[in-house]
Amino acid sequence: MIRSVVMPCSRIFTKGCFVFKETASKIKRELAYYKALAAHKRTPRISKVLLACALAYLLSPIDLIPDFIPVIGQLDDLIIVPLLVWLALRFIPDDVRRECRV
Repeated sequence: MIRSVVMPCSRIFTKGCFVFKETASKIKRELAYYKALAAHKRTPRISKVLLACALAYLLSPIDLIPDFIPVIGQLDDLIIVPLLVWLALRFIPDDVRRECRV
């Protein structure tokens, strides 16, 4: 009886660990990609500035909308950072993005 209760929990824990490791791996790959883009000699200066602004805004304790305001306070981080990254990627030529993705 106890074994039947323990087994599903261990499967859930194992699956959760796998998902966590997979997500951490994807994040590391994306960070390496953006680092390679920022270091590439053909990346426009505006893209480098936008990526730096995205990173600074993400790490900064100062927000445009304070986090203590429910929902909207957290929502600004989820909108501004991806928007800055998207804008930075729009200025980078496709061949440079493909080259750095490897």
